[in-house]
Amino acid sequence: MLKLNIKLQPETEEKIRLMLAQHSDKEIFFQGIIKHKINELKNGIVNIKIDLQQFEEKYNLSTEDFYNKFINGELGDEEDFLIWSGIYEMQLRNEKELKKFE
Repeated sequence: MLKLNIKLQPETEEKIRLMLAQHSDKEIFFQGIIKHKINELKNGIVNIKIDLQQFEEKYNLSTEDFYNKFINGELGDEEDFLIWSGIYEMQLRNEKELKKFE
């Protein structure tokens, strides 16, 4: 059994205690929190893919090909390219984080 020692503001601690008191099965409660995090990440990935697709269509280039060219200095530093690379990096972070939770 894991025992956590987390410093929280008193108001936050009280809200957590109230939430836990309402759930007799703590395992199910915390599994629900993990599932919520997984769903947030999956939804974020879907939304980011939509954004990436718009750039891919605009520039007729896959995101992976774009990113490799961008980080190798083969493309300029246009605002679109900075945004595109940032969105792609968010996608990579979300996918990496999702693997940890699944």
